[in-house]
Amino acid sequence: MSESLHRQQEVPVPGGEFAFSWSDFRMIAGLVHAGSGIVLNEGKANLVYSRLVKRLRLLGLGSFREYCTLVSGKDGADERQAMIAAMTTNVTRFFREEHHFDYLKASVLPSLLDRARRGGRVRMWSSACSSGEEPYSLALTVLSLMGDAPDHDLLILASDLDPNMVARARAGTYDVRQLDSIPHDLRAKCLKAQRSRSAISYEIADAPRRLIRFRELNLLDPWPMKGRFDVIFCRNVMIYFDEETQNRIWQRFAQILEPDGILCIGHSERIPASLSFELVAQTTYRLRPGAVA
Repeated sequence: MSESLHRQQEVPVPGGEFAFSWSDFRMIAGLVHAGSGIVLNEGKANLVYSRLVKRLRLLGLGSFREYCTLVSGKDGADERQAMIAAMTTNVTRFFREEHHFDYLKASVLPSLLDRARRGGRVRMWSSACSSGEEPYSLALTVLSLMGDAPDHDLLILASDLDPNMVARARAGTYDVRQLDSIPHDLRAKCLKAQRSRSAISYEIADAPRRLIRFRELNLLDPWPMKGRFDVIFCRNVMIYFDEETQNRIWQRFAQILEPDGILCIGHSERIPASLSFELVAQTTYRLRPGAVA
C-alpha cells in the first residue's frame, strides 16, 4: 500500500463516531511533538482518538479533519495547549517510588537542611508535578526532618505543562483514598479535613504549602529560573520523548544543578553513561564532579 493511500484511509477505531484518518493522526502527532516533545507513533492512534474525542464534542466539531484545521490555524493556540494536555498521562500518588524519598531523607537532606539552618539557600524542583502529590511528598519529607523549614531559605519549585494540573496541585485538596501512602505520623500535622454534604476531603496544611511555588512550564521551552537546584525530580516523563530530546533535557538539568546535585528519574528510564551523571542509588543520579558548566 502506498504511503499516500495509507494517509487517506480511516484509522480503525472501534465504534468511532468521528471520521479520523491517518493523515489527521500524523498532523496531530506532529503538532504534539513540536509543542511538547511527546512522540506518538502509529500504535498510539486509538489512544489519540480516545483522548481527543471529548474535545471534538465540546467544540461541536464533526470530524478530526475540522479539529486539525482548528489546532493548526493561527487561532488554535489555546486548543493546541488543551490537545497536548490531553496527551499527557497524569498517574501519580503520594510517595510514589518511595526509595527516592528514603534516599533523600538518609543521604541528601541532612546536609542541605544544615545549610538552610546556617542561612544558606536550598532549592528543589518537581519538574512534572501533575496534580501535586510529588512536590507535596517532597515537602512532607523535608518537614519530617525540619519542622521550621518554611522559615528558612528553602523552596520547592513545582511545574507542569498542563495548566489544569497546576491548578489542581495548587488547590492541594485530595480524596481520603489518595492518602493511603502518606505516613500516619505526617497526616495529622500536614492535612486538614474539609467536610461537605457528600464527602470528606483533605487539604494540604499551611506548612508544606509555604515550601512550594507552582508554575506552568513546558520542559521544551526556555527555563526562566536563574539559580541552581540541589535536587530535581523528573520521573516518568522522558519515556514520552525521542532520544535526542531526552539527551537535550538531561544536559539542561546538568547545567542547572548544583555541584553534586541529585536527579531522580522514573523506574523505566535510564541516563546514558556518556552524559554528566553517575548512578548513586536506584534510579537516582548525582552530577559528576566537574560537570557543572
